[in-house]
Amino acid sequence: MRVAGPISGNNGPGLRELQNASNNLVPGSFINLLTFAANSINAMAEWEFTLDQLPDVAGAFRQQFVVYPVIAFHGEMGAGKTTFIHAICKAMRVNTKLSSPTFSIINEYSYDNGTVYHIDLYRLNNDAEAIRAGVEECIYSGNTCLVEWPERAPGIFPAATLHVYLEATDGHTRRMRVADK
Repeated sequence: MRVAGPISGNNGPGLRELQNASNNLVPGSFINLLTFAANSINAMAEWEFTLDQLPDVAGAFRQQFVVYPVIAFHGEMGAGKTTFIHAICKAMRVNTKLSSPTFSIINEYSYDNGTVYHIDLYRLNNDAEAIRAGVEECIYSGNTCLVEWPERAPGIFPAATLHVYLEATDGHTRRMRVADK
């Protein structure tokens, strides 16, 4: 696993400090590294992980960014947005069957602390279609909303949305950038 951040700005630890921290990880300590890196986000933080590490990464991500009720996931088709969101839902102990909302647009799941919405905007063309589909109601409900393809309806997101950019670097490795814009 490689970690980098902040990419821009001078606050917090730099790339070298985060890479040194990741090189000294002991098994099971990924959450400490994610906490260290996320606390130093000023413009952007970046992580690279394998699919084998996905459950740990998703669990640590959820714990660190729980304060963000709306998280927007950006990435090309096949980057792993749905897979990462499902891993987050499993970390949240969602107690209903998980599926892709590509055709339903909105999937509602229950977990011990309430409701989580998994929203896929791929089939929508603009803000108006998202509003008609009920997406805006979910986003402003106060419940956790994990949204794929947010660029399809960018005007409906609150300013406090956390943006996650996923990229497949090869068949088994993903790069994730987390930013406030």
